[in-house]
Amino acid sequence: MDIKMLTQIDHAKNGNLTPQMQYVAKKEGMDENTVLSRVAEGSLVIMVRKGCPPTAIGKGATTKINVNLGTSAANVNPASELQKAAIAEKYGADTITDLSMGGNISAIRKSIIENTTLPITSVPIYQAIVEKGLKDVTEDDILSCLKLQIEDGLSSVVLHCVDKKMLEIVKGSGRVMGMVSKGGSFTSVFMLTNDCDNPFLNNFDEVLAILRENDVVLSLGNTMRSGCIHDPQDPAQLMEIQTNANLAELANKAGVQVIIEGMGGHVPASVIPDFVKLYKSTSQHPLFVAGPLPTDVALGYDHIAGAVGASMASGAGADYLCYITPSEHLALPTPDQVREGLLAFKIAAHIGDSIKYGISEKDRLLAERRANFDWKGQMELAFDPDRVRDFCPMFGPCSMCGEYCAIKIMGDYLAGE
Repeated sequence: MDIKMLTQIDHAKNGNLTPQMQYVAKKEGMDENTVLSRVAEGSLVIMVRKGCPPTAIGKGATTKINVNLGTSAANVNPASELQKAAIAEKYGADTITDLSMGGNISAIRKSIIENTTLPITSVPIYQAIVEKGLKDVTEDDILSCLKLQIEDGLSSVVLHCVDKKMLEIVKGSGRVMGMVSKGGSFTSVFMLTNDCDNPFLNNFDEVLAILRENDVVLSLGNTMRSGCIHDPQDPAQLMEIQTNANLAELANKAGVQVIIEGMGGHVPASVIPDFVKLYKSTSQHPLFVAGPLPTDVALGYDHIAGAVGASMASGAGADYLCYITPSEHLALPTPDQVREGLLAFKIAAHIGDSIKYGISEKDRLLAERRANFDWKGQMELAFDPDRVRDFCPMFGPCSMCGEYCAIKIMGDYLAGE
């Protein structure tokens, strides 16, 4: 095999430390041999993109954040999506997923890729359905769209590998919300309309060969996630967990890195930690969660509710979070709402990492600067310095307490003793 065709996981299995692994080891504060072994076993994934820094997701790495953006059939504004992508980069997103379903989808995706440096993910079946129609799309159309998108320079793709058994189970489950995964529903309706098996499973070897050629990460979608907290974990979800774990092993053997999407959607707070542990006990591959939302009544503030669930999930072991914006369930997010959602999930990831890895020295440093009324120093450590500048007086005690600041009063008293 040509050495140039080896993927990150191939190199790791062969004991070859790549420049990307060296970069990850330094950035994540991990031993190089640890990175090598974890990439080889599939518990750590390195998303690569030509000419850009790699991104590590998984065991031992900090919790990463994905930002969804893209046009809808009802709202096509490519310039706005580029603005969202710029905001994602500025405020610390780790990856971007383009979910465009309106306008010139290929042109929009290429523009996002050209104007970013982060790893880009897509859900290829979206474009196949939009361009060919839900009733007329063929298996060849779906695979052709997969190839087309990967050739544009993607770092990862999401495929929903639901099967007929899962569909039969969920059909009679009595769920309040049924199936809420868009990519999963497209894949399922294709199967039901054509009375056929899943096109990705039918052609799994070919799919892996396509991904392997460009070292693209396979993200196994979460078709069976719950759409409300009153839809509890059910047999369909349990079957998908095991199916995705099995597919991940097959992909790794073929030299393709894998992330498993799971436990996203709506999950009661009381079961989030146990649900994460269930996934982790089933598969060592990195776990990607959307949210999760621990309540259904936070309309307009779902980014806050989602961040609460995400901090719990990250702390319990989830590796990768998909952010939620204030407009979740309501509308396509604006650029400002993308910023709000991203920052909420940056905070959630930081809290989760403090549970997994211990309290950050960054928090201690900020406290020291706050005690010394070092306003500029606090801004340097903030997730969103721009927002802090809107509030911060830049001198003396803040307007919350004015001259009656507890820190200043006690400090002055002790200094006078």
